[in-house]
Amino acid sequence: MTTRTGETIAARIERTLAERIVAGVLNAGEKLRQEHVAEEFSASHVPVREAFRRLEARGLVASVPRRGVRVAGFTQAEVREVAEMRAALEALALRHAIPHLTRAILDRAEEINQAAEAAGDVHVWEECNRRFHRTLIEPCGMPRLLRSIDDLQAASARFLFSGWRAEWEAPTDRDHKAILNALRTGRSELATTLLAKHVNWTG
Repeated sequence: MTTRTGETIAARIERTLAERIVAGVLNAGEKLRQEHVAEEFSASHVPVREAFRRLEARGLVASVPRRGVRVAGFTQAEVREVAEMRAALEALALRHAIPHLTRAILDRAEEINQAAEAAGDVHVWEECNRRFHRTLIEPCGMPRLLRSIDDLQAASARFLFSGWRAEWEAPTDRDHKAILNALRTGRSELATTLLAKHVNWTG
């Protein structure tokens, strides 16, 4: 389990449980027992309760009367909602990032996309896919927008992992290549339109 400098116990518990929920280690409906979590992290119940509150605010867990805290499920409507929000926000971020995109950044994004196409399992592919999107939009210089997109991408990852099966073959992402081509040739509006359509379609 990784640790981060300056991270509070509550934040560490929140991050670790969120990672497990997104990856499908903790499944929808599974109960999170406060005493077990406190014991695992050698913490009192106060930071555990705080972590649970943060996870609930992110929609990852739900507090059910007389049933405790459980991993939240999701509906098809929520999947569509996340896809539409991602499409709008990532297009906005890319529009602001484009003036700052260099050839080196586009080359790095292309290398990440190639790594995704060579991925041997869904978790490696998802990480590469997320890095590809992040590489293109990070130069927007809008940290609050990027944090919102990070949360939505985590939700998208959870949806992906929930439907994953043992057999896996990395897809060839023609959308990513088309987005990069549009950026390299200076067609900014086309690039943002392609990105929005791509996120909506994958959702």
